[in-house]
Amino acid sequence: MREIVLDTETTGFDPESGDRIVEIGAVELLNHVATGNTFHQYINPERAMPDEAFQVHGLGDDFLRDKPKFAQIGRDFVDFIGSSKLVIHNAAFDIKFLNAELRWMGLPEIPWTQALDTLAIARKRFPGSPASLDALCRRFGIDNTSRTLHGALLDSEILAEVYLELIGGRQPDFGLSSQPERKEGDTSVDWTPRPRPNALPPRITEQEAAAHAEFVSKLGDGAVWNAG
Repeated sequence: MREIVLDTETTGFDPESGDRIVEIGAVELLNHVATGNTFHQYINPERAMPDEAFQVHGLGDDFLRDKPKFAQIGRDFVDFIGSSKLVIHNAAFDIKFLNAELRWMGLPEIPWTQALDTLAIARKRFPGSPASLDALCRRFGIDNTSRTLHGALLDSEILAEVYLELIGGRQPDFGLSSQPERKEGDTSVDWTPRPRPNALPPRITEQEAAAHAEFVSKLGDGAVWNAG
C-alpha cells in the first residue's frame, strides 16, 4: 500500500484571489513505512510575497525569484503522487491549491476522495483537544524542535510520524496480542481455548521416531529425556 504524506506552503489562503503555492513537500510510505523517497520543490509564485505569509514560512521574493514556476514542475509532481492516497493535515486547504494550479496547467485535478485528512482523524479521536500539528507532536512525544518555521518537506516528515500514531502506533499490530479476540455472545471474564477434539497427527515418520529413541537411549540416565 503506497501513501504520500504531503504539505504545501502558499502566499495566502485563496488561489481564486491570486494566491499561489510556493513549496511542496511529500514523503512516500509503503505499508506505513517511510521509504526515503521524497518530492520537494520550491516554486516561483509569479507574484510578491505578502508579509503575513512570509512570517509563517520565511520564503521571500529574493529566494523564490529563480525557482521554477508550477507549470514547470506540475507534471513531475503528478507523476510522483500517481493515484496513491494523499495524507494531508487540513486536506481541504492543500487540495484546493493543488487543484487550482493543476487546472491552470490544463491537467486533471486530484479527486477529493484521494485525500486522507489527518486533522479530521485527530478531531475524531480527541474531540475538544487541540489538533494542530504541533499539538499532536506534543501528545505523541514526537520531536519537532527543528520546526521554527513552517516548511513543506519537514512538516511532511513530522506529519508522517503523527499519522502513524493516529492510526494505531508506529508498530503495526500483527495480531500477536496476549488477549485473544472475544467471540460474539461470550460473556465470560477470562477466555481460554477449548481442547482440540482430536489430536493432530504426528509430523515425524516412524523412522525418525525410532532414530530419536535410539539416540536418547545412548545418553544415559542423566539425560532430561530419561528423567523419571
